[in-house]
Amino acid sequence: MTEYSGAGDPKRTLELLWGVRERPRRGPKPRLTAEEIVRTAIRLADAEGLDGPSIRRIAEELGVSPMSIYTYVPGKAELIDVMIDRAFGELTPPDQGSWRDRLEHIARDNWALFHRHPWLLEITKARPPLGPNTCAKYEYELRAVDGLGLSDLEMDSVVALVTGFAESAARVSVDAAEAERRSGITDEQWWEASAPLLEALVNEDDYPLGTRVGAATGREYNAAIAPGRAFEFGLARVLDGIEVLVSSR
Repeated sequence: MTEYSGAGDPKRTLELLWGVRERPRRGPKPRLTAEEIVRTAIRLADAEGLDGPSIRRIAEELGVSPMSIYTYVPGKAELIDVMIDRAFGELTPPDQGSWRDRLEHIARDNWALFHRHPWLLEITKARPPLGPNTCAKYEYELRAVDGLGLSDLEMDSVVALVTGFAESAARVSVDAAEAERRSGITDEQWWEASAPLLEALVNEDDYPLGTRVGAATGREYNAAIAPGRAFEFGLARVLDGIEVLVSSR
């Protein structure tokens, strides 16, 4: 099931993201911290997807009651926003270099992050978590294209284009890996089993281009798709298009 960032209470989410509600204000010294809860939730999500880190499951992992978790985290909706923000904290600002080098670093860094944490792809992030790591991420992404003569809106659109491409390409790659895991056969095994029968069933005269190009890519990829190659090709073309825009300035 798709989750949505920004689905929790905005005030309580922001307090949690920025550490305003880090611990109970009264009573004995707390056994937990919000950060421990978030780290546990991310570990469970990495292993099982977003179905893994339920409040009850997190409580079991930490050896406390579910009500203890609610002392620190209002609910799963707010927790998801903090998980996203913490994951974004793993991203690194690009080193000095050309604007193209900087944008390439951002795209590759995001691609790698989605492979480390595939559960990020289960979340629709139309309302991004406005936490410290998310804000820092946006800041250095904008710096990558600052001073190129682009308008503020164009700068925002370029960043959205590059990060959106990386996320979309990563989703194809992660889905392909999940298909292999669930089916128990590799892409190469699937292609080797499918190709001979496909050649017998498909009339080349009916699909001349598909037959020719499909055969060439099948031989090259030993699969129907090659997500890594598609990412490399697409990233280069995205950057080429941005270069046209920058050159026009």
